[in-house]
Amino acid sequence: LTLPQFVQLMDNFVGEDISLPVVKRLTAFIKGEYKQTEEEKMEQLEKVQHMSHVAQRKELLEALFEKWDSNARGSLELEEVVAVLSTFEGGLGKEALMNAKEQLCSRYPQLSRVGKLSPKAFQTFLELIASKFTGNEDETIDNLVRFLTTSVEQSHTESSQSSARRKWLQDIQHAAESSGTSIEPVYKAVISTLCQDLEAHGDNKRISAYIALLEEDRLSPEQGQVFLRYVACTADDAPHVLNQVLHRDMKGVSFAAIDQGKPIYVPKVQLHGNIHFWNSDRPEEEREGSLLVLPLYDAHWRVFGILGLDTLRDQSQNSIFLTHEITFYEGVCHAFSKAYHHICMQENVLQVAVTALDWLYPRTPSIHSVTTYLVAPDKDKNHALHKVITTDNTGQKEIHSSPVVLLREENILRDYLFKCKDSSEVTLISVFGEHHIAVPLHDLSRQTLSIFDISIGQHKKLPPQEQKDLQKMLKMAQAACSEILQRSLEETQPTQVLEAERVANMRHAGILFHRFMLQELRECV
Repeated sequence: LTLPQFVQLMDNFVGEDISLPVVKRLTAFIKGEYKQTEEEKMEQLEKVQHMSHVAQRKELLEALFEKWDSNARGSLELEEVVAVLSTFEGGLGKEALMNAKEQLCSRYPQLSRVGKLSPKAFQTFLELIASKFTGNEDETIDNLVRFLTTSVEQSHTESSQSSARRKWLQDIQHAAESSGTSIEPVYKAVISTLCQDLEAHGDNKRISAYIALLEEDRLSPEQGQVFLRYVACTADDAPHVLNQVLHRDMKGVSFAAIDQGKPIYVPKVQLHGNIHFWNSDRPEEEREGSLLVLPLYDAHWRVFGILGLDTLRDQSQNSIFLTHEITFYEGVCHAFSKAYHHICMQENVLQVAVTALDWLYPRTPSIHSVTTYLVAPDKDKNHALHKVITTDNTGQKEIHSSPVVLLREENILRDYLFKCKDSSEVTLISVFGEHHIAVPLHDLSRQTLSIFDISIGQHKKLPPQEQKDLQKMLKMAQAACSEILQRSLEETQPTQVLEAERVANMRHAGILFHRFMLQELRECV
């Protein structure tokens, strides 16, 4: 148990109306009766040391990854890393390197296709290499880190440029974490990042930028199974670009970027002959400039859309995209993908909650209301709670498209929700005579993801059958959320769903709840 979990366990055990002398007697009893053998102490100490060691190694390898990923692309080329590592210890470890590479490609099947290492895959790769050498694995890791650190150098200018860019990319992730299930702040953060970088590092080029996502084409499949819908763009281009749809049989290079899985750069659009111009009123003499289209990947390296940039609005003769800009835009794509899929995950959790509440309400008339919260870090890295669903005693739900934000210091009477978040354990409390059960849904590392605040009015507890149904609902909701999070991991084989088809994914999230309920029913029969 962590400290918050232990405190919450004791708090739930003693209840609210207990006197201070009784609390003191209980404390003295636990101190007197709780005993640890030397073996248990050593086991606990070893566990703590191991956890600390794992955290330190992760931090060390993440810093190394950042040093190599100077343009903040979010990935490294596998073959570039292999080429450098092949000279480690004078090339004596080549066999270990090849064996580790084979194991890595087995663990991450998409690697052999895309050849890019995420931070997690990079860490796994180095750990696999170290395990192939005789001797102390930690020493080998340290030697590998020193070797790789000296293999890459950055000038002061490159370092400061990289630092500024990483800060802007973090703003994209923060927009996702602080906006509940709204994607619009993420789109704005992406456009803002592109404009800030051009101002600081791109000679103030004037650009148009746009994001288009793949959708299934059900109305006109003869034009292709999917089309691109333009969901965001720079403000000046909105009248011509926003909500437009690009099909495969139309002019353009976007589908070529999707099919090839790599950026397509057209230095002079006027000479290309296959560029789609959304603004048909633009004169021929103004159809000059550069175009860059980059594919957007999910965690499984499947393409789900594109990021496009062009310089048609820039009248200067040298309005081209430089190599360092293109690699940074790949980093923007990576940051957007993380943020976008975070929003998708939040929507899926929300859909699980909606489905779970629909199942629960006809079975639990004693429940007065349920308020559902999502946990999100605020700017100071403290955690805020976003109120996303309010359900009354009839089961009528209000889903808040713009979530109501609760901060701990401003909501003393709701502090039990933050205690529930801290401990990721059930919290029981009475507020002005109304009894509440706060129940967390947690992520794969047991950090609180969402909270159900269940009010049971004047009742101190639910009738036995209603309590049983509530426990069943919470168990199935947790199982569905864990499944959603598990599927988003890079090393998990993706299921066959259309990339970025969030509507289908949301329906699937609701179905997951019923699937787990059915599985439990079968096991009981």
